[in-house]
Amino acid sequence: MSLIENAIRKAKQLAAAARPEDALPEPAPRARKTHRDRIRVAPPVAPGRSFRQAAADPIPMERRGVLPQVNDETAERSYKILRTRVQQRLEASTWHSIAITAAAAGDGKTLTSINLAIALARDLNSWVFLVDLDLQRPQIAPYLGMRFDKGLSDYLAGQANFEDIVYEPGIERLAVIPNGRALEQSSELLGSPRMFELSQALVNETPRRIVIFDMPPLLLSDDVIRFMPNVDCVLMVVSEGNTPRATLQHACESIPERKLLGIVLNRSAEREESAYY
Repeated sequence: MSLIENAIRKAKQLAAAARPEDALPEPAPRARKTHRDRIRVAPPVAPGRSFRQAAADPIPMERRGVLPQVNDETAERSYKILRTRVQQRLEASTWHSIAITAAAAGDGKTLTSINLAIALARDLNSWVFLVDLDLQRPQIAPYLGMRFDKGLSDYLAGQANFEDIVYEPGIERLAVIPNGRALEQSSELLGSPRMFELSQALVNETPRRIVIFDMPPLLLSDDVIRFMPNVDCVLMVVSEGNTPRATLQHACESIPERKLLGIVLNRSAEREESAYY
């Protein structure tokens, strides 16, 4: 072997020794386990005023499927999507109040009202009033497990003022007006001067809040039609496999097209289980 060939061979050996990693195979990339942390978001600079405390009970909330106690990520994601779409419609039309109803009983309008209110209140830019305006069958307090002494019926009877009937259930930026007992002549009460005063108090609250009224099924009484002039829009809830198409069409015909915010399909069998989520 010539001196030149010997020098080239040694140079190659030295070069290989200087890059030991070249002699080893690249390690296979490890599969990353998805991990998401929940952090506490900083509170807004100018919070709304405080109301009476009436802590919600997590046990009935879990049993009823109320959002803070829901472990189904698909369901929680669906409510977030609903929240964002509702926010966009409200902002585009400068609306602030929503009546949530259904075509018939059992479609899930109360759970939709509660979970939408909670999802909206989780947004730092939104303060929310949730009002139980199903005077014939009030359900918001049982769903939340709230205990209270004065409610909407006391206000309408002139036995309580606004500050007496508004409660904070322990969810930031959410205030609830519950009702403790079923009332006769519900549509007359909804059209009363006392109800108009309450509507004005809700509208005039600072910072401006989104007001969600949980109302009775549209076709079972005239309550929604009677109260409709006092709200900006109506959100209809239908249940897959429970609401006949003709019933839904008849219910929607009772709502002016300009006031129909949209239709929520409840209990849908279609689910998105993508690994990304």
